[in-house]
Amino acid sequence: MTWLRTKATLRRRPLERPNGRSPEASKRRNRRSPASLVLLYLALLVGAVIALFPVFVMVTGSTKTLAEVMRIPPQWIPQHLSLKNFQEVFRQQPLYWRYFVNSAVVALITVVSVLVTSSMAGYALAKFTYRGRNVIFLFILSTMMIPFEMRMVPLYVMVSDWHLTDTYLGLALPGLVGAFGIFLMRQFIASIPDDLTDAARIDGASEVGIFIRIILPLTKPALSALAIFTLVGSWEAFLWPLLIVDAESMRTLPLGLALFAGRYLQRLDLQMAASVMTVLPMVIVFFVLQRRFVEGITMTGLKG
Repeated sequence: MTWLRTKATLRRRPLERPNGRSPEASKRRNRRSPASLVLLYLALLVGAVIALFPVFVMVTGSTKTLAEVMRIPPQWIPQHLSLKNFQEVFRQQPLYWRYFVNSAVVALITVVSVLVTSSMAGYALAKFTYRGRNVIFLFILSTMMIPFEMRMVPLYVMVSDWHLTDTYLGLALPGLVGAFGIFLMRQFIASIPDDLTDAARIDGASEVGIFIRIILPLTKPALSALAIFTLVGSWEAFLWPLLIVDAESMRTLPLGLALFAGRYLQRLDLQMAASVMTVLPMVIVFFVLQRRFVEGITMTGLKG
């Protein structure tokens, strides 16, 4: 069919950037001299060392004894690697596994909801022409300027009235729909040529079929990037769970880590072990989706 041939052609050639230049043209334009490249990589190396040094201290400290952690001058490399600190965390706090499960369930609900709503809204804002479309898009973007602290009280009243405190749905409620996700998907879908969807409509494809069979497969890089952003935001959320969770069995990992650190202020070795276990799932997810994450950020035209 026409739209299948157009889709195959689109996959063989890279999508153009939103500014109208192909990736090859942008690479030719952005060529730098060897000296500038050396300075650039040197600056990146220094920044990476500064950013990763606390992580290095945390990881190595989780395998040290308390005496080695407190030693002055510091001993950067442990003499004897040991996993006893991780075992001790679970022995001192048996519910730590439950905290993992709670954070995973809340993150799964949030990520699935954001991916579905953002992709559908992005498609509607990018590929349909109707009165007030730009006004709706600007209104959605304006919600990103409202800090969470201003929405926290009405959200808490809603959750309390609906009896959703100490529930997974109540924990995930503030993040079920995100303006950033809608913006990200709208920018990416707008870069897909209209000829592809027009050809599918001529062949008799429904809008749902176009969305599922054409748009979603082509937006995998953006969906991966959005999934990582949403997952990290849900995983590290602290203020909202602290506000609506009373039962100890419903605490998420950030709350459990704060509780554990408060109980064992002097045991820095155990605190570092608990921190490593909290961060490790996010590191694994990022490396698994790293390629699509970079593609999603590059092809949507977002810049840091």
